[in-house]
Amino acid sequence: MINIDTQKQGELMIIKVIGDVDASSSIELDKALKQAVSEGLKKILVNGHELHYISSAGLGVFMSYLQDFEKQNIQMALFGLNEKVENVFKILGLDQLIHLVSNEDDAKAYMNEAKS
Repeated sequence: MINIDTQKQGELMIIKVIGDVDASSSIELDKALKQAVSEGLKKILVNGHELHYISSAGLGVFMSYLQDFEKQNIQMALFGLNEKVENVFKILGLDQLIHLVSNEDDAKAYMNEAKS
């Protein structure tokens, strides 16, 4: 089960993911990312403090947006991932493609450094 909470702050959207992202719930994550893009937001932060598990389908959602984000100059960072989830990103080398940081302040600092 998953719960997604979105909060818009100017040109920034914070997507809070609560629960597990698997094949069936990855649709909700996709909807949240799609909403941010459709609203023309250039900065997306994903709060993973309460993300307990992510399947290949969930990882695929993030991967499916990388090229579009680059073309549209959209910055994305994930923060607050637990060690298990962060290791999944690192083992697959996704930490080289998606910016991972420990907390929201570091994520916002990254966004400010990576001005559009």
